[in-house]
Amino acid sequence: MSAGSPDFRLGSVLATSFTGTLSERHGNAVERIPTPRRLVDWLAVSGLAVDSCTPAQLDLARELRESIHAAATAAAVQDALPSPAVQVINDRSAQGRAAAVLTPEGERLWRLGPASRVEDALGVIAADAIGVIAGERDGRLALCASPTCRAAFFDTSRSRTRRWCDMNTCGNREKKARFQANQRRNAGSAR
Repeated sequence: MSAGSPDFRLGSVLATSFTGTLSERHGNAVERIPTPRRLVDWLAVSGLAVDSCTPAQLDLARELRESIHAAATAAAVQDALPSPAVQVINDRSAQGRAAAVLTPEGERLWRLGPASRVEDALGVIAADAIGVIAGERDGRLALCASPTCRAAFFDTSRSRTRRWCDMNTCGNREKKARFQANQRRNAGSAR
């Protein structure tokens, strides 16, 4: 992976992990795929390895990411899905020509076409988003409780009450802020 770039925040759901390539949307935004090479890196760690990516393909990927984020956010709060976002997701899904293949170990991998591998990978991500937003999986879409993040994530916890998109970042940051506020409050009342 590219040195000096922020780490990827990977989850178990492809579509919502992809939206996490732009984090802290309501604070100091962190772009985790600032270059075509970083998109290639993210796709590789997500099981969608491609050889290369052009700036135009990166633009397509970012458009898809923002469309998934908009649609997933609307679904999480039970609002109407934004038509432009739905159109982008549907277009990317239809344009992809990836095939699911079964490995001898019983795992599913994606075989991307030779001519448009990035577009095929985006098609897989879009199809995953469709399944998640349409409610075809066991879980629920939710929004991160962090006021600077508010990322859509897919909650598969038993109680479906998870609050953070990622406990190691947003959850820990919020708990640390509460702890420090309590420490300041206790120090002020001890005087």
